[in-house]
Amino acid sequence: MLSSARVRELNATAEQIRETIVQMLVAAGSGHTAGPLGMADVFTALYFEVLTHDPKKPEWPERDWLILSNGHIVPVRYAAMAHAGYFPVAECLTLRQFGSRLQGHPERELLPGLETTSGPLGEGLGQAAGIAYGLRMDGKPNRVYCIMGDGEQNEGSVWESVMWAGKEKLNNLVVIVDRNNIQIDGMTEQVMPLEPFADKYRAFNWNVLEVDGHNIPQFVAACEESKQSLRPTLIIAHTIPGKGVKEIEGDYRWHGKPPSKDEAKRFLEELRTLGGKISSEHQ
Repeated sequence: MLSSARVRELNATAEQIRETIVQMLVAAGSGHTAGPLGMADVFTALYFEVLTHDPKKPEWPERDWLILSNGHIVPVRYAAMAHAGYFPVAECLTLRQFGSRLQGHPERELLPGLETTSGPLGEGLGQAAGIAYGLRMDGKPNRVYCIMGDGEQNEGSVWESVMWAGKEKLNNLVVIVDRNNIQIDGMTEQVMPLEPFADKYRAFNWNVLEVDGHNIPQFVAACEESKQSLRPTLIIAHTIPGKGVKEIEGDYRWHGKPPSKDEAKRFLEELRTLGGKISSEHQ
């Protein structure tokens, strides 16, 4: 169980990551805002508490693997990696620039610490399941975590992978779905309803857990609980897109656009106010 001091520390880190996300998006002039802000707590928990990894040795054979299937939210991964020590935080401001290691969708060969190149939705789970299967064949204890979007569940290839992973009982595989209820052209339940979402995975022999994606202790506890399962685990992380910036929270129109300079200034002021409150509580 995480101590209250550790929880405050992680929450403060998540707010720093949110600030970095806004800074990198406004510097780039393009990119996705809602999803990255909404997943800052999950990525903080992964990089600072859950994953077995070494920022100084990205290819460490004993590391856990993190596959980002919905590659468009990669600003949150870059920001988390930078704050964890994979590369300087200042490099985040090169997002989407020609020659940058931080492309708009992650490119494995450009940046150590990225396991796969992602862009087309629906591919990450198949990759993650294959990696998990290979690790099990080799008798390795590494765990594989795969981040997916809820709108991404519309892809038929996802369900082929869900079916196969359940059949093979890949208990070293954990899928985390960002259940923020939005996609690029509307609300998920209007575009293509997912519910009953959890039951669909259970029907394919998956262990399903649901958490508040902004409650870091709850998410960390679910990751620990997944280690006891004899089947692959789905963690449905209920999040608020645009979390931390009230004027855009829950608004699907912010799925795929960056803030202007004026908007970024307001967003950062709000995030820093929140971060200041967390820091004062931590002292």
